[in-house]
Amino acid sequence: MHVIQTARSTRFALAAIALAALGGCAEMQGKEAEEPTRPRVFVANESSNNVTVVDGETFAVVGTVDARNHATHDLAVSRDGRWLFATNLASGRLSAINTRAMETVASIATGDRAHVVTLTNDNRQAWVANIGDNTISIVDTTSFRILGTIAVGKGPTGLTFSRDGRFAYVSNPHFLVLGPDGRIWGTNTGGTDIYVIDPATQDKIASINVGPSPQQIAFGFKGLQGPNAYVTVAGLNRVVVLSADPANLRILEQIDVGQRPNGISGNREGTRLFVVHEVSNDLKVIDTGSSAVLATVPVGRKPIRVVFHGN
Repeated sequence: MHVIQTARSTRFALAAIALAALGGCAEMQGKEAEEPTRPRVFVANESSNNVTVVDGETFAVVGTVDARNHATHDLAVSRDGRWLFATNLASGRLSAINTRAMETVASIATGDRAHVVTLTNDNRQAWVANIGDNTISIVDTTSFRILGTIAVGKGPTGLTFSRDGRFAYVSNPHFLVLGPDGRIWGTNTGGTDIYVIDPATQDKIASINVGPSPQQIAFGFKGLQGPNAYVTVAGLNRVVVLSADPANLRILEQIDVGQRPNGISGNREGTRLFVVHEVSNDLKVIDTGSSAVLATVPVGRKPIRVVFHGN
């Protein structure tokens, strides 16, 4: 594995990293492919050092998992929903959580200030960005062992994979996510904009000002309209709704939410959004059709990341 291209501007740095021959859509090796009985929403609580588990249909809290580390920050859930991986900033470790037992079963030292984690498309590896070491650690999701480390640019904080699994994208402004059209979407948290990368050319093809301190992005539908991009903007205490067409990127709506929204995730149908708030310490459930808040769920202290897994 090696860095094959780096695109830079005054606003962001992006590294495209080639992956070693990985399969396309295989499930996690050595793990049963049994789906959870109900949809689940997982919330990483940085100041509580744990993960809140919420029922994805009733929105009731069904459990809390001790990460057995400090400053739980980011989450990635396996395709079958049975494994959850959580980074821990202060510990520099990755927690492996069995979601059925709701228990942390392994703690893997990855590097200084383990920030974000993303699973490869075949779920065989967890890639962890260590912002203190300026590295990516690659963890085997079956043995929980470190397979290798890649040196990247300063302060890697965003990490996602291309649709075909051939490339990993590592960013230092903050969050990256694969869009529904295969393009890479990112937030410039230190500024006011979000941007879109075309993986065919590795160029930035669009950007738009959404307000101070944009955090994370999810996608959904408003009736027949969409897909739309939903951006948590911490400086506005709002979710800003955009058309998810880079050729016609524009703000459609703004939704008032809790204090300092950060993590956001959507269900598979794109009809529900789950947003967590660093200051108000809660999860809000938004109906994308009406933009109404359906529920407010208390979680742990300083929730940073939320991920949805459903049948």
